[in-house]
Amino acid sequence: MIVAGDFKNGVTFEYDNNIFQVVEFQHVKPGKGAAFVRCKLKNIVTGATVERTFSPTDKMPKAHIDRKDMQYLYKDEDLYYFMDVESYEQIPISKETIGDSLALVKENEIVRILSHKGNVFGIEPPTFVELEVTETDPGFKGDTATGATKPATVETGYVVKVPLFINVGDIIRIDTRTNEYMERVNK
Repeated sequence: MIVAGDFKNGVTFEYDNNIFQVVEFQHVKPGKGAAFVRCKLKNIVTGATVERTFSPTDKMPKAHIDRKDMQYLYKDEDLYYFMDVESYEQIPISKETIGDSLALVKENEIVRILSHKGNVFGIEPPTFVELEVTETDPGFKGDTATGATKPATVETGYVVKVPLFINVGDIIRIDTRTNEYMERVNK
């Protein structure tokens, strides 16, 4: 069981015959009345987001989420194919389930498949990825102090904001949690 007063981002629990994941939470202590926990919850099966309030003492059964590392193989129409690196079993996952979580992932990369009771509901890409810049405006040496950025397309087709000194062919590290440029990687 999990108590609403112990909520953290990412916690999953069963509520109203559904599985929810805490997206945001806030402990509120009004001047009058009892304290409560205001939450934004994501239904992991449907993807819908709802807002709920709980008493800090409310208890819900914790949902067990299976996380399995699999290799992203390829995309075909609206299906993405993944392979279990231990058993070599391949599974297709629909585009609706994946959303944009593979925007920064190249083929043959290892990702974490999230499921509950055998039903896949999401993908966790690696925290950091290194991708080559395939399209951007020319860079200028010395353009580092202003903090200005420009759009750059990486090899997966995703567009990320990068500093002005980045050029086509540069390898950059991107944080997949925020989809932001981190640093240029030496070749």
